[in-house]
Amino acid sequence: MQKKADIIYQDEDMVVVNKPAGTLTIPGRSLEAGDSLLELLNSEFEKCYTVHRLDQLTSGVVCFAKTKEAHQNLSMQFQERRVKKIYQVLVEGNLDQDEGEINKPIGQHKTIAGKMTIAPKGKEALTFYKVVERFRNFTYLEADIKTGRTHQIRIHFQSIGHPLVVDSLYGKRDALFLSDIKTRGYRPGQEEEVRPLMQRNTLHAAKLTLFHPTTGNEMTFEAPMPKDFRAVMNQLRKWGVKRV
Repeated sequence: MQKKADIIYQDEDMVVVNKPAGTLTIPGRSLEAGDSLLELLNSEFEKCYTVHRLDQLTSGVVCFAKTKEAHQNLSMQFQERRVKKIYQVLVEGNLDQDEGEINKPIGQHKTIAGKMTIAPKGKEALTFYKVVERFRNFTYLEADIKTGRTHQIRIHFQSIGHPLVVDSLYGKRDALFLSDIKTRGYRPGQEEEVRPLMQRNTLHAAKLTLFHPTTGNEMTFEAPMPKDFRAVMNQLRKWGVKRV
């Protein structure tokens, strides 16, 4: 785990962090201490409170409160859907529409622990999306989630036949190789074949807009696309362009 949090913004009320993929937002079930972003922040500041979470294999913007009052205010903003959360997503295939919405309730999978599914009696879940770039076999898009259900983006796109390009739980693969992009007449060298471009969810929390818990001012925080995701996008723009 990283030694120091990548802080985007902080003041007396809150701290906003760029979470790297692979780091837990809050402590996991393992006995090993210090394996989460919350614990790291608590070692830097007197006390921090969890406002929302990102999956371990998802990178991007996460907000924590520094006081109980700020925690209550920020948590209420999320509960009342006053915040705006924009994610960068790479999915399988090509979506029919340039913009759309997925409005399907989500609940726990009946037989697989830790997995979610579309469930008629599940909790309301709403995702809006906009296509940014189309490639031969993949689509890069932005997702705006109006609810914060567990694995919402992952299960929503999987439910319409376009799972994340890398997603070991809901998708087709747990890693993306250059050979997956250079599909036509491509013979990979040994080094290219054994070194994946990306080994975690192709999902990045790029932007978070909320209201400051004390001043009430609207604030927007952004986390740049991480290195592994950028590498995939560069290769797609070079080799994966969709031919008209």
